[in-house]
Amino acid sequence: MDRTRIVRWLRVLLPLIALAMLSTMFLFSRQPGTAPQIPYTEVDAEAMAREPRVVAPQYSGVTGDGAELSLTARSAAPARDGRDGAASDLHLDWRRPDGLRAELTAPDVGIGDDAITLRGGVRMGTSSGWVLESPEIEAATDRSLLAARDGIRATAPFGQLSAGAMELAPAEASADGAASAVLRFSDGVRLLYQP
Repeated sequence: MDRTRIVRWLRVLLPLIALAMLSTMFLFSRQPGTAPQIPYTEVDAEAMAREPRVVAPQYSGVTGDGAELSLTARSAAPARDGRDGAASDLHLDWRRPDGLRAELTAPDVGIGDDAITLRGGVRMGTSSGWVLESPEIEAATDRSLLAARDGIRATAPFGQLSAGAMELAPAEASADGAASAVLRFSDGVRLLYQP
């Protein structure tokens, strides 16, 4: 008989004690007058509405002949009013199926339908040891082709070179159907050979 009476009292008292503990925990959990601070970004909303842009965009794709493109930028703006889209602080990673890799960096970029034009002092390094600098280099997005037509300076494993134009494109396919990439210079090529 005593046991039943104790169980009945505990059935009432234990939920009341739990409710009292929860209510005191919520009532006294915060110090009065301390509201959490929400971080806000300092942006010019009117400028963003006039000139829409994307922050830290990334693009990856594969050309028709198997070259992989990976493009990152600090910001990008869409094409508007007859102008091409543009991006800033660009890094382009270009990889061919034969293993050749080129990394390009530029401060400014124009993005067209079938090409990405890197401008403003482009630096390109290849996995074969070449380092090239040019005012502008165009990277095709439909095939594996990198081209500079406004002059180029290059440092190769065997010396230094300057030329009016450069193309990095696949050579003609061999008997087994594989085509490796060829770096072609034209328009007044000058080579300083350093053995």
